[in-house]
Amino acid sequence: MNEKSNMDRRKFLKVGGMSTATIALGATGILSLGGNSALAASAKSSANSKGVLSGYGPLIDDTGGVFKLPRGFQYRIISEEGGKLSDGRPIPSMFDGMAAFNGPKNSTLLVRNHELSTDTSNPVIGKNPYDKDNTGGTTALLIGANRKVQEEYVTSAGTIRNCAGGATPWGTWLTCEETLEEGHGYVFEVDPLDPESNLSKTPIREMGAFSHEAVDVDPATGIVYLTEDAGPSYFYRYIPVDRSQKIGSLQKGGKLQAAAFEELSSDEASNFYSGQKFGIVWKDVNPEKPTLEARQQGCIQFSRLEGCHFVGGVFWFSDTSGGSENLGTVYRYIPATNTLELFYESTNSNDLESPDNITITPWGDLWIAEDGNGTDRIIGITPEGETYVFAENMLNNSELAGPTFSPDGKTFFINIQSPGLTLAIWGPFARRNSGNQRRMGHAAPPKNYEPKIPENLAAFAEVQGMSYLEAAAYQRHGMPII
Repeated sequence: MNEKSNMDRRKFLKVGGMSTATIALGATGILSLGGNSALAASAKSSANSKGVLSGYGPLIDDTGGVFKLPRGFQYRIISEEGGKLSDGRPIPSMFDGMAAFNGPKNSTLLVRNHELSTDTSNPVIGKNPYDKDNTGGTTALLIGANRKVQEEYVTSAGTIRNCAGGATPWGTWLTCEETLEEGHGYVFEVDPLDPESNLSKTPIREMGAFSHEAVDVDPATGIVYLTEDAGPSYFYRYIPVDRSQKIGSLQKGGKLQAAAFEELSSDEASNFYSGQKFGIVWKDVNPEKPTLEARQQGCIQFSRLEGCHFVGGVFWFSDTSGGSENLGTVYRYIPATNTLELFYESTNSNDLESPDNITITPWGDLWIAEDGNGTDRIIGITPEGETYVFAENMLNNSELAGPTFSPDGKTFFINIQSPGLTLAIWGPFARRNSGNQRRMGHAAPPKNYEPKIPENLAAFAEVQGMSYLEAAAYQRHGMPII
């Protein structure tokens, strides 16, 4: 993720004319944006000034100056950098990636990254750090059914620039270091129920030493998919030796591979088509120098990969500066068919600018958190190809990060990175729909924003049995398929 100016929190509050009490929204900590619960997700209505359809209606100004939401939704600031953890240690700054797990007694256990290096006023202070000279790490928040924090504590420490990461199906958090510093640049497994354990300080070296961004796990196979935040960057997968999907199984070793486009031999090509036949192949790379070997083997070069989410048999990921206008692209990889598709390519900053963390909502929409210049938003895309703005960050030049839903789908959590704020948001969300989640993985993109391909490429795709989105991915990355 981009490092933006980290304005001193108290200076920010003073300049903005707000006291700490004001930004925390008083004793209750809640801002209500009206109460019309009839506004549900299905109410796809008129276009707003940004030119996108609004899935929940227009956004309402926030008198606290923090976050705009549609009418009927509320937010609570549940954590703020510089406050106190349960044991008195300071709440670290630079909030980033998150995941939510089931906690005891209808609670939610939220795990959060802190994208910190060595110099910071609010470091992660650990009792059992991986490297005592570094200040990154992770924290956890136990949140009650009333959406208030019951406990907040450090779960890992001593790492560098814990940017994004991903949840495992077995209830742990994979936190990623976005750095090339020697001795760092690894993925660590963190068990929020066993904080600051030896597991949390043991790097999974076979997952590679590179500028990691995000990871997620295919629950059907146990294979882990990873994105790299560098320029250029590559798309990797990790095939564990032990696929039991248990705590610590990823540390038992595995194979790291990078994705490449390749023309298949006549033996590999389908008998149904003549001429060229292309496919995705995975090439083994040395985990100690994966970027170098991926480049040497001609693997697919992306601009700068960011967030990802695996759901419904599909791995979604974003390239924050991809596309002809460098405004960002969104891809999906389908392991079952071994296909890579270019789903969305922004050509106008009003539509989408610098997609970062992404998630699929419990009811099946794709949500994208922006990390662009100025105002960042949560952009929604439905399986029907409609787009809408769900939220807008009013703290300019402070990125949104870590979008995640509680396991019951009733609360949406999001971070504002600096000044560090974690928000809990609730309201008339649509009901869980796993069918729509799967449908989103194979839906067509919004008509106005789908990748444009020339007629001869479209004809070639039809002959080869490729989707237009798959052909667009090949063409954008320089494969001479026509």
